[in-house]
Amino acid sequence: MAGGAAKYRHLSRKSSHRQALLRNLVTSLFQHESITTTWAKAKEAQRLAEQLITLGKKNTEASRRRALATFYTPHEILPKLFGPLRERYAERPGGYTRVLRVEPKKDDQAPSAILELVDGPKDMRFALTARAIARQRSKGFETLNEIATLNVRKVTQFRKDGVEDLEREIQRLGLEGNEKDEAKSKPKPARR
Repeated sequence: MAGGAAKYRHLSRKSSHRQALLRNLVTSLFQHESITTTWAKAKEAQRLAEQLITLGKKNTEASRRRALATFYTPHEILPKLFGPLRERYAERPGGYTRVLRVEPKKDDQAPSAILELVDGPKDMRFALTARAIARQRSKGFETLNEIATLNVRKVTQFRKDGVEDLEREIQRLGLEGNEKDEAKSKPKPARR
């Protein structure tokens, strides 16, 4: 079909290889909750991961069978998908994953990305927002700028006890920052 928009990225692989690659990426994503890969692979794996989480939220026998057919190690991941992840995303209407572009990781300079599950323990935006607010508070600013306010709303909107979790993380980062500042200000003993 000439000139038509592609329905998916072919990733320079034949169909069976591409399906195996995506199954492997999604299996790793659900195991580790965050993976680093090329940007194109991350975007395709994101599509499959979103579909699987939607199946997990349905929690029917048919959805369990479809998820079972996708994962390489289903005995480890199916209980996680239909248990904690289902509960985590019960109120969220969509957008269960996030793709963040990062600097290329290898010498081939392929555009790299981090694919992560949102509202989890490895949520990058949550950590960066907490770090930015802790830095602002350490400089004496009590009010947040527009971007920080928007990020706070995004990271706490669907997270259970999101505001309390964010405040705990800010306090933890503030304490760590003070310890580092104290360590920097102490004079180092002379070496012999």
